[in-house]
Amino acid sequence: MSAILTDALPAASARVARALRPGRVYRREDLEPLSTAVDRHLQELVSAGRLTKLARGLYHAPRKSAFGAVPPADEELVAAFLKERNFLLFSPSAYNAAGLGTTQLYNRTLVYNHKRHGVFTLGSREYDFRIKHRFPRRLSTEFLFVDALNNLGELAEDEATVLARARQRAGKMNVAKLKRALEQYGLLVTRKRVTGWLSA
Repeated sequence: MSAILTDALPAASARVARALRPGRVYRREDLEPLSTAVDRHLQELVSAGRLTKLARGLYHAPRKSAFGAVPPADEELVAAFLKERNFLLFSPSAYNAAGLGTTQLYNRTLVYNHKRHGVFTLGSREYDFRIKHRFPRRLSTEFLFVDALNNLGELAEDEATVLARARQRAGKMNVAKLKRALEQYGLLVTRKRVTGWLSA
């Protein structure tokens, strides 16, 4: 199928198409060195199905499966959008693993990063980008516990119920790890609240 689509393209666009890797997300500037008329070639590649436009200046070279085109991986899409891989991507549904009694499933994705803030639609999904001075490389129970309390007002559950469960849970956690997470990632109100629980 790839060869047929490439053969059907004008020669200049076909050269760009041959450089594309299925599954990868490209910025317009990534493809500029391959083309003397990048905007026209991008339009031709989108029309031919070799690229899918995700947002302004952001394109995906779809990988085919038995069920059709495979959407880009969240990590690849966000890395291309930010032009770096220094971010933490997760769903608030992950808070359910912190032992706070939360059970809600959330149809959104948080992206903690150092560069962009706001809700952006990339492809068919919305991403909630939030600038944070500090965030871990990967999720941990302690981070999720602290971050859930930081974002208590955004949770679908009853706040008083979550706080009562969090107070019980705090004393059963690894106190050293929890204190470290509080110091690194906790808002002032969260640090005061949990420190009070631990010293009670």
